[in-house]
This record gives sequence, structure tokens and C-alpha cells, in this order.
Amino acid sequence: MSNKRKGLAALAAGVTAVLATGLVLTAPAGAAASPTAAFTQEATWGSGYQGKYTITAGSSALTSWKLEFDLPAGSKPGSYWDATLTSSGDHHTFSSREYNGSVAAGASTSFGFLVNGTGLPSNCKLNGQPCAGGGQTTTTTTTTTTTSTTTTTTTDNPPTGSIKSAPYVDITMPTPSLESVARATGQKVFTLAFALADSSGCNPAWGGTIPLNDSRIINDVKALKALGGDVIVATGGAAGPYLEYTCSTADALVGAYKKVLDAVGSNHLDVDVEASIPHDLVNTALKKLQTERGTAISYTMRVQGDDYGMDPYSVQILQNAAAKGLTVLVNPMTMEFGSSRADWGDAVIAAAEASLRQMKQIWPGKSDAELKRLLGVTPMIGRNFNGKIFTQAHANKLVSWANSNRIGLLGFWSVGRDNGSCPGGGISPTCSSIAQSQYEFTNIFKGFTA
Repeated sequence: MSNKRKGLAALAAGVTAVLATGLVLTAPAGAAASPTAAFTQEATWGSGYQGKYTITAGSSALTSWKLEFDLPAGSKPGSYWDATLTSSGDHHTFSSREYNGSVAAGASTSFGFLVNGTGLPSNCKLNGQPCAGGGQTTTTTTTTTTTSTTTTTTTDNPPTGSIKSAPYVDITMPTPSLESVARATGQKVFTLAFALADSSGCNPAWGGTIPLNDSRIINDVKALKALGGDVIVATGGAAGPYLEYTCSTADALVGAYKKVLDAVGSNHLDVDVEASIPHDLVNTALKKLQTERGTAISYTMRVQGDDYGMDPYSVQILQNAAAKGLTVLVNPMTMEFGSSRADWGDAVIAAAEASLRQMKQIWPGKSDAELKRLLGVTPMIGRNFNGKIFTQAHANKLVSWANSNRIGLLGFWSVGRDNGSCPGGGISPTCSSIAQSQYEFTNIFKGFTA
């Protein structure tokens, strides 16, 4: 389906927390001249939690940083962002990326991570010195839920960091820039479409033609990250050549994925399937990537109908992923599908609910809340190729539904179309073809916060 790139990503996991704990490490008085690192436990669930370290330079600037700590046996890092990770047994070392290693005197930067298990970091060191500059003081606050013989109150914060809405951007186009949209709207997470195989074969390039180190793209991503933003890398899409069917082995595909993720400092991958792929090979590669790096992975899938859900081939891919133990966010493309409903916003929501029913068959052991946290929804804003129009009212309705159901993520195709420069016109990659204000859909989707 040309001119509609969709997406999401971000990993969502089981969420059945009955305890929320915040732990902050602070430097003692008199250690202001030394750099410090403070740990915060941002969310918890039954089998793990989401953590964050904030690194603050002392009286001298940092040119790079390395933070290391131990986790108890049975606890280990999963997904992480804004750092690189190496582990040796229970000892884990996070190092600065190329875009956040330089920290001015008195300024701060941060990185985040998930932990599978409940053990908290200990023996923290920043550039070889104690994280609190020579001894740590600990402040802990605990909120415990109430339970009874019939009900249990839980929290279900998804382990997805700050990612809630991640609209697609055709990164092969020079405008709009990520930085400009972020400054205009406050939206700071985008899905970059698309990383494809270049003419040499199993080698990723933007759109299959633009080198990964293209200065315009890399500088734009750096500027976005400097504002506190992040990116998801999308492969596949409406046009090839796909990395997924160009790379002939799982190891080669893993190498290609790592190359494009490292180029923009991301640990979030979206595989957009609009053509057949060797899905057993692809899922083998994705499982290896996720095991090695804790990468958050989403599958963006075609929808057949609003009452049917995703097409049978998409379901087959997800069944194979489930069999391999791969954790994925499922992102149905709620566009260009069949519907008899008069209201296209209702049809989009119905397609998402039908996809949830399919997911229940694929992952029967997961609760309804868990499955919703593994669901993304991505419509095409404005005029669709099937003649339907996704309006601002439909967007508000979808955001309300997403907040009420606490799904994993929202996206849309695309930010480049999020303007009203061609109302009443034909479908265009650079406008929505309806009357709207600049970035109106971006601002509406930003209201998804559950």
C-alpha cells in the first residue's frame, strides 16, 4: 500500500504489579564537585520493573561516561535506551552513546532500562567512582495496594519508557525535520520509515538508497535526542527490497538490524509486513536480537476487515513468533481494510478489537490487560486509498479508546502528511487532503498518555 507508512514499536510486557517502590541515590553533602548518578524505579510489575539513572556532571564537564552496577542473581536487564550495555555475570555496564556522552558542568543526562526480576542495583560506580561521590544515601517510598478475597488492585504501567505515541516519518524526505516537529508540538518520539536493503544486498540504507550515516538524518536524530526524544526504526513497508528477504541467514539479518539501530542509537525495531517474508528466519533473527540486546520489537500487520482483524498470513507470522518465545507488540494497520460501518473511526476501533481477539488465540495464557499492552494501533490520517477519511473527530475517538483500554502504543501515517495544504485534493505523501491545522493529528495523538 503506497504512501502510507505506519508504525509503532516499543515493547509491552506483563503487568501485574502489587507494589510500587521509588529508590533514589543521592550524593552526600560536600561531594558537589564530583559527578553523581541517581537511580529511580519508574514503574513496577509482578516480574520486573523499569529503571532510570540520571547522571549529573560535577564542577567539570564529562566527555563520556560509564556506569556499572550489580544485580542480584535472578535479575537481569532487558530492554534499554540511550546507552550501550555489556554484561558479565551479574555485573552490568552502561556506556554513553555518541550523542549523550558530553555533559556540561552541572548539567544532566539519563538512560533507562528494564529489569527482568525484582532485584535493585547495588555497588554503583560512575567512571570508576561511587555513584554518589563516596557513599550513598537512600530514600525509599513504598505504596502498597489493598487486596481482598475477591479483588486485587494492581498497577499496569507498561515497560515502554516514555513512548506512548510514535507517528511515522518518511525519513527519506528532507522535510519536516524531527527537531522542528518536536519543537512545534512537544511530540518527541517518531518511527523512522523505512530501512531497506541497498543495491549490494543485505546492507541497510534509508529507503534502500540513502546511507545510514547520512548527515541530515543523523544530525536530525541527534537534535531530537538532545530535546529528550527517541526514535523507532521501521523496516519493510509498502516497497522493497526488504532486509527480511534479502538477508539469507538469521545471523546476517541480525547484523543488518544492529547496524541500522546503532546508526541512530535506538533499541526499538518495527517490522512492517506488507509482503511475504521468510518468517521463521525473521523470527529467529528477532529472537536472537531481543535476547542479546533486550530490543523492543513490534510487528506492523495488514488488516483484512474490521470484524475479521489481521489477515491470515499476519496471524501465521505471529503464531511463529509466539512459538519462539519472542515478545512483540502487535500493531495492526487500521487503514485500507473492508468495512460496512458508516463511521470510519468506529471501524478503526473495531479492527483493533478484532485484532485483540486474534491475539488472545495466539497468546491464550496472557490476560486481557496484558494483551492490550501488547497492542498498537496505526491509522492513516486524512484521506485513505479506499475512499475513507480519518478525521480529527476520529482521532479524538481513537485516543479516548486507547486511554480507556490502556493499550501499548499509537501511531499514524504520517507526520509529513499532517497539514492542511491540499484540502479536497487527491492522496498525497505531503498533505492529508483534508482541512486541518499544522500538525493537528500529532497534537491529538499526543493525548494518549495511559
